[in-house]
Amino acid sequence: MRNSRETALLTAEAADDKKASGILILDLRALTYIADYFVICSGSNPAQVGAVSDWIDQTLAKTGVHPSHIEGKAEASWVLMDYGDVVVHIFDEQARFYYNIEKLWGDAPRVPLSVRNKMPAGVSP
Repeated sequence: MRNSRETALLTAEAADDKKASGILILDLRALTYIADYFVICSGSNPAQVGAVSDWIDQTLAKTGVHPSHIEGKAEASWVLMDYGDVVVHIFDEQARFYYNIEKLWGDAPRVPLSVRNKMPAGVSP
């Protein structure tokens, strides 16, 4: 069984597999009890947002991790996937800019990533 940090990192890798952009992980453990980590990424259109969410779901399911809830798949402008300690936010580019949850959770440290399409340090969408 994976811990929440490993689940968040695997989620970021799965998003990267489907060419999501601006991938980042926020460490919320010292800030709130609602989740340990937020994984945030973007897709360029609704089809890509859907493909990213499907691939994350399939990838985590292979390790026995399943979401308690998925919200927004029909619209695919902001898909939220709740894995308990890890909450995944997949935005289209316009919704990500509008909601800017990176700024809302600006006090949260970023987890270092080795994925290709990560959000550069110090950059907001």
